[in-house]
Amino acid sequence: MVVKTLPEFPVKKGEPAYKIWIFEPGWKGEIPLNFNLRQVAEQKRSALLPGHRLCAGCAAPIVVKLASFAFRGPTIVVNATGCLEVASTIFPYTSWAVPWIHNAFENAASTAAGVESAIKALKKTGRLPYEHVDVVVFAGDGGTFDIGFQALSGMAERGHDVLYILYDNEAYMNTGIQRSGGTPKYAATTTSPAGEVIPGKPESKKPIADIMVAHRIPYVATATPAHWMDFMKKVRKGLEVNGPGFIHSLSSCDRGWRHDNAISIEVLRRAVDTCYFPLWEWTPETGYMLTDRSLVIARNPSLKQPIERFVEVQGRFRHLMKPENKEKLKELQEYVDKVWEDLLKRASNAPK
Repeated sequence: MVVKTLPEFPVKKGEPAYKIWIFEPGWKGEIPLNFNLRQVAEQKRSALLPGHRLCAGCAAPIVVKLASFAFRGPTIVVNATGCLEVASTIFPYTSWAVPWIHNAFENAASTAAGVESAIKALKKTGRLPYEHVDVVVFAGDGGTFDIGFQALSGMAERGHDVLYILYDNEAYMNTGIQRSGGTPKYAATTTSPAGEVIPGKPESKKPIADIMVAHRIPYVATATPAHWMDFMKKVRKGLEVNGPGFIHSLSSCDRGWRHDNAISIEVLRRAVDTCYFPLWEWTPETGYMLTDRSLVIARNPSLKQPIERFVEVQGRFRHLMKPENKEKLKELQEYVDKVWEDLLKRASNAPK
């Protein structure tokens, strides 16, 4: 049996857009980064094949597809337990077109570190037939903010050349919408229900990207699939640095956020437009740098929208729109403003 190798990019007209990624030994090319929407749709190969069983409206597969459009070449994906893992690999099927390994909630970064170390050993002994093999982690907020943080911190401290992409749907959605360290304040979940005793989760969201900046790794960024070009650029940057890269992508969940599945991308746009989720990147050389829409808002503050624009379309926040909770909504606005103003002070390209 002859296995057809991945054709030269761009993909030839008429070929299927979905195909297993196979690279000939000795392949030394680099898949170009393309920002032409039509060409991306027609010529790029996603690492996630059709047939997965993620919910309609889920942003996680969009995160994966955009990331894979920025892959450089041979890539190994490590996937922590979560929505993405269970819905894309229901035995005996898989939706992954690249080498893929599943691990528990808590050890995605450790597994990736082991894969990266094995790649280094193979290169050192001349047994790796490729110029480089990238290692990319996809993990949710449960496996990153909480259960998997120890492994992530250790991977960063040791300096493994791994790109870790967090798809943050802000709760343990796969197991019943329980609150996580990524759940925002006052959001209703099954373990922090909004009622007479508590108005949703009483604690604020953990600043995971800033925590990774504190590790002084080569690259940290925030992104959303709604800002697709910004996202793809950051993935390629994270792959190109020598050492750990970390991308925190907000990933809307229509079931857990309680919004219509047709407006997932719109909700993510509102997250950025209200400065609830600013877009930025950080390197040791440049420090914090605003990107894309957030840089536009910093230059024209009148474009910044009130937090109501973000919460009003989500059922998990509907209690905040009631008159008796107007002070809590005001408190949430003040928190968002404070974090945004702090970022403006840090960002070297923000207007002073």
